[in-house]
Amino acid sequence: MTDRAILASYAHPDDEQGVTGALRTYLDQGVRVALVCATRGEVGEIADPALATPETLGAVREQELRRATAIVGFSDVYFLDYRDSGMVGTPPNNDPRAFINADAHEAVGKLVKIIRTFKPTLLFTFDETGGYGHPDHLAINKWTTEAFTAAGDAAQYPDMGAPFAPSRLFYASIDRNMLKVASDYLAEQGIPGPFGGMDMSKMGMEPERITNRLDVSRYVDMKLKSLAEHKTQMAPDSPLRNMPEDLWRQWRSVETFALVAGVPLPENADMSDLFAGLPS
Repeated sequence: MTDRAILASYAHPDDEQGVTGALRTYLDQGVRVALVCATRGEVGEIADPALATPETLGAVREQELRRATAIVGFSDVYFLDYRDSGMVGTPPNNDPRAFINADAHEAVGKLVKIIRTFKPTLLFTFDETGGYGHPDHLAINKWTTEAFTAAGDAAQYPDMGAPFAPSRLFYASIDRNMLKVASDYLAEQGIPGPFGGMDMSKMGMEPERITNRLDVSRYVDMKLKSLAEHKTQMAPDSPLRNMPEDLWRQWRSVETFALVAGVPLPENADMSDLFAGLPS
């Protein structure tokens, strides 16, 4: 029997929340699951000063992430041990420890080593927009994409383990049409958008790029419990926390993916099966 596995590759604790429904879906089918987190989100928000200080935030967010993944049902988390780079144009961008300032060869090599160790069938990461343009999201997309190819090439990173090629690379993002619904609601209610005033209707994945849609509605309560563990990032006045429950559930009930590399999907494949056509 084929050993199926999924490796999700992201930049910060809580980035994994976009694919927790898919991860749980396949965990329930006996698929192995693990997460790469490039940083510990050291310069993220602190919703309540009682939860952390700027000095302790990275350690606190690591524990939040471990509790969140435990709720999803897995515990394998690989940290790349870079520092959060912060939002575009902020001072943390200039920190030499920041993920965006990492040596590209080193960063890809770390990812290659994890891929060769964990041996995922499928690899997930952000789409090219990084969801909303965070520099670390863009970096993890670029370097995960490079690692997908390099991991199977014996000539690259020979000291990082035996070559292993994942079968498929998927970019995961929210359907742009769904983001527009959320954006329109917030505008109608006079609630500022959650990403510094950026137009949410221009974020997410264009519908025509989406190759797979997973109905994860049965896991929405689990997803909300997992998200709630990221307490430092859940300010009471967050726009996303002020959406009506029915809109929130609609948003969280479907996860969308674009197959960008690897084994093509069979003709007329089930859009809800990311493993369609691969050995079972």
